[in-house]
Amino acid sequence: MFVATLIVNPATPLLEAPLVEALRNAWGGGEITWLNANIAAEFAFETLPDNRWDVWSDLQNNKIDIVIQPVEGRRKKMLLADMDSTMIQQECIDELADEAGVGERVKDITARAMNGELDFEGALRERVSLLKGLPESVIKDVLKSRITFMPGGKELLATMKTNGSYAALVSGGFTAFTHHVAAELGFDENRANTLLVNDNVLTGEVGMPILGRQAKVTALEEITARLGLSQDDVIAVGDGANDLGMLGRAGAGVALHAKPSVAAECDIRINYGDLTALLYLQGYSKNDFAH
Repeated sequence: MFVATLIVNPATPLLEAPLVEALRNAWGGGEITWLNANIAAEFAFETLPDNRWDVWSDLQNNKIDIVIQPVEGRRKKMLLADMDSTMIQQECIDELADEAGVGERVKDITARAMNGELDFEGALRERVSLLKGLPESVIKDVLKSRITFMPGGKELLATMKTNGSYAALVSGGFTAFTHHVAAELGFDENRANTLLVNDNVLTGEVGMPILGRQAKVTALEEITARLGLSQDDVIAVGDGANDLGMLGRAGAGVALHAKPSVAAECDIRINYGDLTALLYLQGYSKNDFAH
């Protein structure tokens, strides 16, 4: 059995019953369950439709996400999440670069790296080198004034952890930010790169080894082995090219507001919903949410 989940952005609750019913009827589905009125609904059916991606494209034009997955095993025991532009709405290195007066230059490199056009490690070294001479105190300033959480993140973490799941934050960004984000949202552990500091000033260098795409896959392997879980027990979420390894290995790999080249390689794409979409995908209803 498969399940189709239709989701819209909670800020624009425009999912209408006639549309869901028409699709259910066309695909020979069962009873419709509303997970959140006008925001998320699901129905089960037996055979994958040939037109699933045509339907997906049509629904995208109406700002509706649809995800099809097997019913069995969709509620996961572990969350593995990227940080920048996933759990938070910014790219931390871009915000630091703005403070250093090299914002546009660094943003261009970041965009190309996340789109898979540049080698991640080389791009990270180049961007960090441009931060040389910044006072370390700028990190706290950026955290306080520039960093905002992606909507739905706190509900996602609280609900999954209430139901016994483990949560790990794995980032190609920096520990100075992941420590804060992990603590605020309730992650059990976090992994990221280290900005090197000397006399309270950024040196323009990053600690070795650099955590990139493979490090996220390694985190998936190491943490699941430690917890006695399988990779099918994991829901992973990210938006950039360096997330593709873990998204491909996890039982459910969610491309969240991802770069087009990244989304194209993932079957689960959330372009309009927020992080609560990851709960709806697992069959949680709004009434199940913890805060």
